[in-house]
Amino acid sequence: MAMTVGGAGQTSVKSEPNVVPMIDIMLVLLIIFMIVTPLIAAGFKATLPKGKNLDPRPEGDNEVVLGIDQAGNYFLDGRPLPAGTLEDQLRSRFVNRTEDKILYFKADNQLKYAKVQEAVETARKAGVRVMAAITEPTSSGLFDPEAEKED
Repeated sequence: MAMTVGGAGQTSVKSEPNVVPMIDIMLVLLIIFMIVTPLIAAGFKATLPKGKNLDPRPEGDNEVVLGIDQAGNYFLDGRPLPAGTLEDQLRSRFVNRTEDKILYFKADNQLKYAKVQEAVETARKAGVRVMAAITEPTSSGLFDPEAEKED
């Protein structure tokens, strides 16, 4: 608030809001959201291996999917797992299952084999009986003998 002093002892009060602090706060929040939002939305990203003659079947609601991205981070049903909690999380999912103890496995195609082997052994310790690999179909989805000759 500002006051102006008039000539003959008159004072008047100006009522103007000071918006500079509000703009500063809004800019800080904007920058924070610009940085945090992509990290939250990132999730599991991996380039899956390609396969031929695949059986197209969408993932069901009751299926457990373990993903490993190129950096070796674990994702259970698309949600990131803290380091060292994979076995406990899988055990809690599979301890009460009686008929199907199947774990669907998605891994980046550039991932080191040792990381895949570590995930398989951890899953076995947690009670998983069957692991099914999820791959992507080749571009045509059909077997092409000419494409085999080029490889």
